[in-house]
Amino acid sequence: MTVEVLANVDAVAGQAAQVIAADARAAVRERGRFVVATSGGTTPWVMLRLLRGLDGVPWPRVHVLQVDERIAPGGHTARNLTHLCGTLLLPGSTRDPRIHAMPVESTDLEQAAREYAEELAAIAGLPPVIDLVHLGMGADGHTASLVPGDPVLGITDADVALTGVYQGRRRMTLTYPAINRARRILWLITGSDKAAMLARLRRGDASIPAGRVERANALVLADRAAAA
Repeated sequence: MTVEVLANVDAVAGQAAQVIAADARAAVRERGRFVVATSGGTTPWVMLRLLRGLDGVPWPRVHVLQVDERIAPGGHTARNLTHLCGTLLLPGSTRDPRIHAMPVESTDLEQAAREYAEELAAIAGLPPVIDLVHLGMGADGHTASLVPGDPVLGITDADVALTGVYQGRRRMTLTYPAINRARRILWLITGSDKAAMLARLRRGDASIPAGRVERANALVLADRAAAA
């Protein structure tokens, strides 16, 4: 695991955008496409806006997946997709085939999770290997929607699963197998409330959900507050 400490949230977001752009260009040269999975959060939305403004990103060959999503109606402010589309889509656009949304509006969520796993495999191979998975971390040590005590932590035979209720909503999430196959893990960790958990993440503390994510190919971009 490599840790880079930057001055503030904007610096973290800017560096993350540059890392993703560079990985995208390299992946397209080597494999003809770039598959990235993004998490939600304030800093990632800044990152994605900056990424959209960079020159040389091979967007026609980019596939954007979701790391996790809340079970909520379309357009709801709780949905990561709402913010993802707001940052990546051009003004006035409503759909983009490059963005692969988790089907959380389905009436059969278990089947929907299986279908998203199939979509992931169609894009990234079998077993799917995502080029870059972007993760954040909560003050409780959760990442994606892999939260302390949830049975989803123990899933090893599915790439996409449903959680129990967390902060008022169930979630659909990528599981450890899907995340840990990624060619790169990109952590964005900001804020003083994350300092204790970042220290545990750096130690590889597997008692927190974030500590069970593959470390060998991980890059952590943290602001000074989180790295304190």
